[in-house]
Amino acid sequence: MKLSHDLAGPGPSTVVLLHSGVCDRRMWDAQFSALAEAGHRVVRCDLRGFGETPIDAPHTHAEDVRDLLDHLGADRAAVVGSSFGGEVALEFAARHPERVAALALLGSGMPGMEPSAELRAWGDRERDLLIAGDLDAAVELNVDTWLGPEAGEEARALVRRAQRHIFEVQLPVPDEHGPVDPEVTRDELARIQAPALVAVGAHDLPDFRAVAAELTRLLPAARRLDLDWAGHLPALERPEETARLLTAFLAEALAPAAP
Repeated sequence: MKLSHDLAGPGPSTVVLLHSGVCDRRMWDAQFSALAEAGHRVVRCDLRGFGETPIDAPHTHAEDVRDLLDHLGADRAAVVGSSFGGEVALEFAARHPERVAALALLGSGMPGMEPSAELRAWGDRERDLLIAGDLDAAVELNVDTWLGPEAGEEARALVRRAQRHIFEVQLPVPDEHGPVDPEVTRDELARIQAPALVAVGAHDLPDFRAVAAELTRLLPAARRLDLDWAGHLPALERPEETARLLTAFLAEALAPAAP
């Protein structure tokens, strides 16, 4: 399946933007434009079950990303992932390291991540609301949990619309059509050589600060960036600032090596 996507910018470097699990490709509006203006060929996509991409068969998100790059004729790309999109980016980099020029991970998840008691309790609360058929309350639980204190009403409205659509699309899907769980080991992650930015918000859940610490330790070329203003979704909380930090990182990471 070809993922629904937008493409902008002249290249020569390709940048792929992978959205969080509570949103879709619209979360990258500010960064999509800024990175294209900086001279990159930028693609943002909806993973299966999000935005405009349906679910119609068992799938692996990382292989869907590979197929999209093949469709676009991009042998290598810098991959930017937010939350769940960061987990997909890591799986893609572990499976296809030769195709990843750089990684930027914002509040990233991680393959094999074991949730804390706090995160499990949140998941139990969401499940109970969905079983009760209270989609409105389940949506608001996600909005309140995942957006930090600087998120404005526009960002909250976007996540509200996107998350409701995600529930409406994904809840009816039979288990046999769902995603295949990634099987990526710590050793495989430790072999990812691409320059990596690991950014995490001070207001994010402890799980994701722990993931940032682990990724900074595991990835050989990782640099951690702590955002004292951010919650879990910095791209929506301070869009322009996040665009600037991504532009600066990619300018450095993708610069031609000195002769």
